[in-house]
Amino acid sequence: MKPTQKQKEILLRELQALGIRDTAVLAAIKKIPREIFVLNEYQPEAYADIALPIECQQTISQPYIVARMTEALHSSGAMHKVLEVGTGSGYQAAILAELAQEVYGVERIRTLYEQAKKRLQKLKIKNVKLHYGDGYLGWEEHAPYDAIMVTAATLTIPKTLIEQLKIGGRMVIPVGEFLNQELLLITKTSEGLEKQLLDPVRFVPLLPGVE
Repeated sequence: MKPTQKQKEILLRELQALGIRDTAVLAAIKKIPREIFVLNEYQPEAYADIALPIECQQTISQPYIVARMTEALHSSGAMHKVLEVGTGSGYQAAILAELAQEVYGVERIRTLYEQAKKRLQKLKIKNVKLHYGDGYLGWEEHAPYDAIMVTAATLTIPKTLIEQLKIGGRMVIPVGEFLNQELLLITKTSEGLEKQLLDPVRFVPLLPGVE
């Protein structure tokens, strides 16, 4: 059984009740079909506000976290050029594509990288470019970025990613150990970094290298 439009509308009301106010973010979530980005057996649950399994023992983040991270970046400044570290299924990249002129995604797992490309092509999303590589290294070729979204947790903020941010650019990133992570909004200034705590979260770790 495929998800219904009513389920999507219920999810949007839930996100608003949880504090998501950015109408452009809500419109993007309404437009992008999340069911395309999950395994077939989980499609009926695509619009539940929960994380779901995808290929390679990875997960697609719950819609609230997707909306919260996206809103934090979109509501705080320009999003002409965005880097996403940890593309996974491609869902977050598709949401960002509705809000940014250019999205550059980095994925370290070959199977996920290939699947994400196919899904984005199926939706005819043309302003996302994907790279198979080490997320710790970012994607220097297209730097500097207005915004960077990291969808896996680190113990410290990678210096390479900070270097690829513009002055005035923002990064949303989960930082900490598995059971004690904080979602931070980082703003790069000429004098250093400004940090804002958003939410306690639980993400898989950001791993070096590729597989």
